[in-house]
Amino acid sequence: MLVPAAASLALFAWLLTLHETAAGRVYAAYGGVYIGVALLWLWIVDGIRPTAWDVAGVAVALTGMGLIMFQPR
Repeated sequence: MLVPAAASLALFAWLLTLHETAAGRVYAAYGGVYIGVALLWLWIVDGIRPTAWDVAGVAVALTGMGLIMFQPR
């Protein structure tokens, strides 16, 4: 299971490098959304309600993602 997982992660990282101008920004957006979706999965699928600390962490991650993605150019 680890080999296909590592290969798919490497493929994903390589595909990000093909973006012409802002691979790092695309990856930041992916990371922020991933954190939010992971907590939704925790709540909906695993049945564990996120704590206030979890929600605060998602807010910080999405705020950071927004700062990176929507900076003035």
